[in-house]
Amino acid sequence: MTSDFEPDTGIPWHALPLDEVYEKLSSGPEGLGDDEAAHRLQHYGPNTLPARKPPGIVAIFLHQFGSPLIFILLAAALISFALQDVRDGIFILAVVLLNAAIGLVQEWRAEQSAGLLRRLLTRTAHLRREGRHITADSAVIVPGDIVLLESGGRVPADLRLVHAAGCRIDESALTGETLAAEKDLAPVRLDAAVGDRTNMAFAGTTVVSGRAVGVVTATGLKSEVGRIAEAVAATGASKPPLLIRMERFSRTIGILVLGASALMAAVALGRGTPFTEVFFLAVALAVSAIPEGLPVAITVALSIGSSKMARRNVIVRRLAAVESLGSCTMIATDKTGTLTLNRQSVRRVILPDGTGYAVADGAVPDPASLPRLHALARTAVICNEGEIVMEEGEWVHHGDAMDVALLSFARDLGIDAGAVREAVRIIGSVAFEPELRYSAAYYRDEDGRIMVAAKGALETLLPYCLTMETGEGRVPLERSRIEAALADLASHGYRVLAVAEGEIGAVPATHLGLEEGRPPLNLLGLAGFIDPVRPDVPEALERCREAGIEVAMITGDHPETALAIGRQIGLASERGEVVTGPDLEAIGSPDLPEFFDRVRSGRIFARVSPLQKLEIVDAMVRDGHFVAVTGDGANDAPALRRANIGVAMGSGTDLAKDTASMIITDDDFSSIVAGIEEGRYAYDNIRKVTYLLISTGFAEIVLFTVALAAGLPLPLLAVQLLWLNLVTNGIQDVALAFESGEAGTMRRPPRRPNEGIFNRLMIRETMLSGFLMGAIASATYVWLIAGGADESATRSTLMLLMVLLENLHALNCRSEYRSLFRVPLRDNYYLIAGILVAQGVHIAAMTNPLMQDLLRIGPVGPATWGVLLALASGVVIGMEAFKWAMTRGRT
Repeated sequence: MTSDFEPDTGIPWHALPLDEVYEKLSSGPEGLGDDEAAHRLQHYGPNTLPARKPPGIVAIFLHQFGSPLIFILLAAALISFALQDVRDGIFILAVVLLNAAIGLVQEWRAEQSAGLLRRLLTRTAHLRREGRHITADSAVIVPGDIVLLESGGRVPADLRLVHAAGCRIDESALTGETLAAEKDLAPVRLDAAVGDRTNMAFAGTTVVSGRAVGVVTATGLKSEVGRIAEAVAATGASKPPLLIRMERFSRTIGILVLGASALMAAVALGRGTPFTEVFFLAVALAVSAIPEGLPVAITVALSIGSSKMARRNVIVRRLAAVESLGSCTMIATDKTGTLTLNRQSVRRVILPDGTGYAVADGAVPDPASLPRLHALARTAVICNEGEIVMEEGEWVHHGDAMDVALLSFARDLGIDAGAVREAVRIIGSVAFEPELRYSAAYYRDEDGRIMVAAKGALETLLPYCLTMETGEGRVPLERSRIEAALADLASHGYRVLAVAEGEIGAVPATHLGLEEGRPPLNLLGLAGFIDPVRPDVPEALERCREAGIEVAMITGDHPETALAIGRQIGLASERGEVVTGPDLEAIGSPDLPEFFDRVRSGRIFARVSPLQKLEIVDAMVRDGHFVAVTGDGANDAPALRRANIGVAMGSGTDLAKDTASMIITDDDFSSIVAGIEEGRYAYDNIRKVTYLLISTGFAEIVLFTVALAAGLPLPLLAVQLLWLNLVTNGIQDVALAFESGEAGTMRRPPRRPNEGIFNRLMIRETMLSGFLMGAIASATYVWLIAGGADESATRSTLMLLMVLLENLHALNCRSEYRSLFRVPLRDNYYLIAGILVAQGVHIAAMTNPLMQDLLRIGPVGPATWGVLLALASGVVIGMEAFKWAMTRGRT
């Protein structure tokens, strides 16, 4: 059944008592039913804000005509028609349309790839529907839904809060107030401004700390942020820095080529060449030599790289990260869930008197210790935000992995978590935050006493513990015995939580919890959790070493636990490689040389606070490293922002994801390494595209320069140059962006961050190959003219030679380091097919009467083909010799 619910958008939700809020929203604490939610979703639409619409096919096609070179070509076509040279005018227009069609396909593919990645970045929210805890796409949220908030998460819709525990929300994006707003449940005055509505949470804001539950009052455009969303949606996305630099580079090359074209035109005019012929030639030479398609080709290469990364569980939020990945020299990684599986399970329990219980299938605890194990498990259930429920015959869990593991432990002991929670009345809580290192729940027990249940790091809870539970009852705490038990567990790789309880006179008034009341606690025991190491991590670490990338672990865990994991994966072996938060705190200022030395020597950083993580990352960056930092919590956001590459975990908070450049969807360290590998591949492919376009343009400039310097007729006509540009660059440049990665890419050292695409190697290869192609073509032209060959036939032969040269050179560009004969054809069938199609199109043009007349070309005989192939292979031989010499020079 569905209701006739129709909310009044003018209702002052902040001023109403909770029962009236529920009544007007036709909802309740258990949430909506699935049918009702579906009905409301159909009626009110998805909970989304307007976004910038991707350009359609027509807009992309028209965009191809925005280049100054296209205007020049169109002007040339108009002049051709004015001079009654209809044939050339039609051909120039055909070239313009074909170039536009090629550009359309390229940009459309890039836009489709970007759209796919945007869909992968959908936000999720935690909802309560019919009493069940579910995780759903935030777009399906409707008015009346119950939403659960936790620190680091984005508020998905406007909410009236029905529960808040130490909840502070950053509303600066909406109100401009820099301080996080403290939230409570009391109604506020009717005329309260948005920033004063302390019982509301608004869409788009971020939970800084604590937990909260709210009922949805407005979604989408009806929310407060929805009113300004359309203005934001109209703002276009910024371009990656690499693309900006390459556009600037293309303009610089364009100016140089236009200058060279103007100079050649002046020389040709001085020799009596007709003005119209010189004009068309200058236009054609400029169009052929200027790498106008470079920015689009690079956008395609970046998009292809991003798509390949997505297939390897790496989503790039900013294309600039693709460029920067190749410079990574240090990965500062979390431990839990990244190096390990984040499948926490309680494997050992040590009671305060030293009694141990090894948790395993079928294990039966000692009957004498069973009541104390029950007391520990019961307290852990009360102080717990997790949930395990049976759905359709299977156990389904929600919440933090540690909380879920404790619930499973209690269930295995025969404790019904639901019954325990119903038997007590929770009257306050302190949510776990990394800064606190504990969580607590205040409750009234069956006898009416106000109690506190707490769990967290032993170092944090121990100062509050005055007694400990033993077989003889409560006795004064023996600190040395407890610390020895902790050391034993940690040294075997266990992550340890202490569990304690105590009676307290009243619930603390603030979120500071234990710090305010300092209740005397009774230690119930230590729980040792095992989180298995991911099996592929050791191999991934070895790949990092081969790639010249250092790895450091930064964790809040105990030093011995972190070292045990470090030894398992081969990250560290000695205690001296472990640096603790207290070690750094003892040094003092992070600007001191001693601080840098300690960070430099450490491979594992344990018991580190969020502020110290930021200081460590900052020290690494200032020490010259190009740092990739992983994080998943709101507390990781400053370090992610400071890093050169911020890497958020897919299971992490919205704040971490919003701050990061990349998101690892499976939380796996190996995926980070895969992302770096794909980033290097993508950057290499961008270099290959650039190499091809610049070197072929340079070859054409060399050919015309030699011809004019030698006083020879123009080697190619304007239409021939335009055709040459079409069949040698129209497909091949983008096809190079599909190159598979080279085997040695991850054995090269990281690229220097300040190194541009045109480093020493690129300049040498571009100049050499361009000069080789230009010299071979020029020598052939001079030889043919000197031999008395017909000028038209000579141009036809020279044009075929240029097509062969540039197509063979595209194979050279597949690797800057390896012989083209060692790069498998199967690694890029797109390029092979593109070369064959382009060559086939030119052969067809040589034998088709219409194209023969239009391009002033004709067929050549088998003997000439053999000679031209031999000549064209000169560029392959020359570049193979260069690579061989370069490789020998390295070794």
